[in-house]
Amino acid sequence: MLTIEINGRRADAESVYRVATRNFGHFTSMQVRDGAARGLDLHLERLETASRALFGEGIACDGGTVQGLIGRALGADRDASVRVTVAARLDDPQSPDVMVAVSDPVPDAPQPAPRVRTVTYERELPHVKHLATMGLSYQPLQARAAGFDDVLFVGRDGRLSEGSIWNVAFWDGRQVVWPEADVLPGITMQLLRRGLTRLGLPWEVRPLTVDDLPGLGAAAATNSICPCQPLAAIDGTSFPADGGALAEALAAAWAVIPWEAV
Repeated sequence: MLTIEINGRRADAESVYRVATRNFGHFTSMQVRDGAARGLDLHLERLETASRALFGEGIACDGGTVQGLIGRALGADRDASVRVTVAARLDDPQSPDVMVAVSDPVPDAPQPAPRVRTVTYERELPHVKHLATMGLSYQPLQARAAGFDDVLFVGRDGRLSEGSIWNVAFWDGRQVVWPEADVLPGITMQLLRRGLTRLGLPWEVRPLTVDDLPGLGAAAATNSICPCQPLAAIDGTSFPADGGALAEALAAAWAVIPWEAV
């Protein structure tokens, strides 16, 4: 399945061209099941906040309007992958395009644990899920050419930050640890923290470097596709391929997050 609507209307070639040739904007992606999504409130808040950050304080992406556009694009589809893109318009800077793309749902079960390597790289405006994704594509390709599956970014300050399209979580033997760095506050990461707190499971945010990796017991990637994708190795440090205690904690946290009707 593939449905694309722009500003509430079925997209034609002209409107798709307009959005596709403008890379100044932002987006969010979510998985919809039985007409509902986890963290819908956070997705809508992300779109509002990013619109103000990129287009100016006077331009907000109203959450209620966007939710209506998502529901319209979904139509009778109950299970789907949904991406909402907000892109600037040259002819009307005060009214960015809102594109909703509905496609087949993606299974959220973990895949075989990947091996990733670290690379020094920092995204522009790391707190915004923006459309400037050249580095997010280039760096994993370079890693695969070197025999790895993906990349984990390290800032110029030496701190571990985030993966190519995911946040990273670790297990230090007693709790979940998230790197303290300038990263995208991923919706899945935020929801997992909510779930951990609700269950009374300990977690913290603290600075981590490559030198800390051998002392950590497990590592996992988290994003809208999979809440806990165990990592088999980072550089030369190996981790349990099943995620161990980290996977158990994140799975429990994810299970208590409610679904919100779209």
